[in-house]
Amino acid sequence: MDVNAIAKNFTDFYYQTFDADRSRLAPLYRPESMLTWEGQQILGVSAITEKLTSLPFSKVQHRVTTVDAQPSVPATANLIVSVTGLLLVDDSVNPMPYTQAFHLVSSDNSYYVYNDIFRLNLG
Repeated sequence: MDVNAIAKNFTDFYYQTFDADRSRLAPLYRPESMLTWEGQQILGVSAITEKLTSLPFSKVQHRVTTVDAQPSVPATANLIVSVTGLLLVDDSVNPMPYTQAFHLVSSDNSYYVYNDIFRLNLG
């Protein structure tokens, strides 16, 4: 298992989908998935999708700076992915630094997001 290749493929897909149509991220989550968005914990596919689609901006662009990955549980194909980058929303020219961590769990020859932690890094 090449965790770095999996992490890169996942994050490329995740952020391209997020930036184009956040509602299309729903298949990446499960009923037991948890998102922590700026300290607020959200459980389950519908609640996570509702949170992501109700964010107060219409346009968004993620610029990924780093992607680090590690296997998470011995004898399984799960992994932890840590991302840093810059976020541009609407027509702002001032990018906001962010970090995001994913715990990806293998299922049916694919991965779903078990844990997702997002935080802006604003001073």
